[in-house]
Amino acid sequence: MSIPPLYKLKEIASILRSEHGCAWDKAQTSDTLKPYLIEEAYEVYQAIENGNTENLKEELGDLLYQVYAHAQLASEQNIFDIDDVASGIIEKLIRRHPHVFGNETAKDKYEVIDRWEKIKKKEKEDGQSMLNGVPVHLPALLKAYRVQQKVSRVGFDWEHIQDVVVKLHEEVNEFKDALQNNKDSREALREEIGDILFTIVNIARHIEINPEEALQHTVSKFITRFQHIEKRLHEMNKDITQTSLQELDVLWEESKGK
Repeated sequence: MSIPPLYKLKEIASILRSEHGCAWDKAQTSDTLKPYLIEEAYEVYQAIENGNTENLKEELGDLLYQVYAHAQLASEQNIFDIDDVASGIIEKLIRRHPHVFGNETAKDKYEVIDRWEKIKKKEKEDGQSMLNGVPVHLPALLKAYRVQQKVSRVGFDWEHIQDVVVKLHEEVNEFKDALQNNKDSREALREEIGDILFTIVNIARHIEINPEEALQHTVSKFITRFQHIEKRLHEMNKDITQTSLQELDVLWEESKGK
């Protein structure tokens, strides 16, 4: 009988760390593996963005191995193993979906989210902030989005998106004032820029657009258009550093039609 793939992966994670395993794997700790965990997660994200299912399968495998590797490290210290990890998430999913695995009902996704947050609150210690669960090292746009989502569920939110747009204009005006009066104060300018970004995230949240995804899309679009400029200049045997801004603008507009 063949060995189930997940069990085989657990076995491989153990062998790589064993006496006769891989020198590189044996030298790793949870701290040294952190960058790889983040990198693999972003590669999964990129595969989804590209719509490449074959690549997605491969990247999910790489990310899955990171989970097994961290569990193996914990297992060696008798803290927990991969089975404990699986048991923990199984119990959590069942506990937080009483409308599926219990007798409760939920009419829509908003009621599901509301109930999820209430269950999470019960699981936490008394007096613990509802924002403690937001990972410290999340990318800033996503972190702002998550913080705003959480506080909005207890009513701490703008009632209408128009109010947030007005707030954005206020923040931009405050930035203009800071630029005029404190142009040498990096701290003051940084704070005002932060307020503008936080407000833009709030606008995105009100129309259910993930700001991280929106900015990723815009950056990708910019890269594609700039690469068009580089390609066209190469075809014309021109050096980009010796090309006028006016010429670059013409090529930029040309790139929009591609």
